[in-house]
Amino acid sequence: MKLLLPLLLASCFQLQAAKPNILFILADDQSWSGTSVRMKADEPLSGSAVFKTPNLEKLAAQGMTFSQAYAAHCKCECSRAAIQMGRTTTTLNAPDKSSRNWSAPVTDSLVNTLKKADGSYKAAHFGKWQWFHTPESMGYDVSDGITMNEDGDTADPEDPKQSFSITRRAKAFMDTQVKSGHPFYLQLSYYAVHQTPQALASTIKKYEGMASAGKGGRGDRSVMAAMTEDFDACIGEVLKKLDELGIADETLVIYSSDNGGRTEILNGGKGDLGEGGIRVPLIVRGPGVKGGTRSDVPVISYDIMATAIDYAAPGFGLPKGVEGGSWKSLLGSGGNAPVKRPIDRLVWHQAVEVLHPQSAIRRGDYKLLYFWDTKEGLLFDLKNDIGETRDAAKQKPEIAGQLEAELKAHVKAGLGEQAYGALERGEVPQGRPKGEGKSKGKGKGKK
Repeated sequence: MKLLLPLLLASCFQLQAAKPNILFILADDQSWSGTSVRMKADEPLSGSAVFKTPNLEKLAAQGMTFSQAYAAHCKCECSRAAIQMGRTTTTLNAPDKSSRNWSAPVTDSLVNTLKKADGSYKAAHFGKWQWFHTPESMGYDVSDGITMNEDGDTADPEDPKQSFSITRRAKAFMDTQVKSGHPFYLQLSYYAVHQTPQALASTIKKYEGMASAGKGGRGDRSVMAAMTEDFDACIGEVLKKLDELGIADETLVIYSSDNGGRTEILNGGKGDLGEGGIRVPLIVRGPGVKGGTRSDVPVISYDIMATAIDYAAPGFGLPKGVEGGSWKSLLGSGGNAPVKRPIDRLVWHQAVEVLHPQSAIRRGDYKLLYFWDTKEGLLFDLKNDIGETRDAAKQKPEIAGQLEAELKAHVKAGLGEQAYGALERGEVPQGRPKGEGKSKGKGKGKK
């Protein structure tokens, strides 16, 4: 008995001291309502009645679903940069996909910081990358290298959008790390559900009765629905592997999208800073997270770096300039604790591939959407106007003015005097589209 007690105590200590794994699953271009999980419990239009995602429904039942989760940008490249570096795209000086002069070194990336905090971690990135910096330079031990949108479109009928091969690589990586005793950070950047849709023939057959069935191409919702179901099946396989390896309870699972898209309820879509372009699905499961819970606390994807480090190495200092905050207290509180960031605000900037260069800032329930060429600032009370249909700037001039001043100061500090001066003069950068209007709720599509 005297010998048994120390062994039991040692065993308990090992269980308590188990280093958490982190699995981040990133969808491509999935809108807020692009899954069958309602992101807002009392809003039917925050989920889809057409797209079937039973594995995400199961994940939500086991974890926490967020109603006010945001991507760091309304387009994929900038959003992905912000995730890796833990900062806004303006502070990083990565305001568009052609940006090359980042203001922070890749040695400060999420994974490089994680390894500085705890060198036992191994990391992998599979799927879409979309930047000139290599995954290896950002600390990943295994990756698919620099990949672009077109790499997701395959000629293999058994591997549409590479969803199934990405899943196989993910399962093999997890298997290797568990056998070797390494905790891991694994980011799966699937190409689904980005256009053009691809899916298994057997899955497409299930949706032949849809109104758009048989059209093919970019607008075929039947193939989109099938692609979403295939994607969800792959997610199910990855989560099942966690169970098989016996590490599900010690793995933080984060599911989200790199940017938003058109919905029936939100203003705007991919490419602009209306809520449709930046509000995204988010489900988190992991140690200390009560199943079936929900949170209305605003969070953003550049928080993921701080969250991952807080779980893996509590108390480890983040690199100077990181703007995200950890979700750990929020997740452990049942969804109510506020996220503590260096500055209490959320900021976005989009000046290319849009008719009106625009930036946005959110503090509390208020969001200001500012157009640089027309000098127009629209203020929305998102608590009472989720669709951004009522401009409250005239009714709340002090709030609008404060937010506009703070937004401009942030953009100027991040992008520099020259770029800021061009914005103030209303000069539109390259890639200006024709015939598009401001994001004021036009062009809402069904999901």
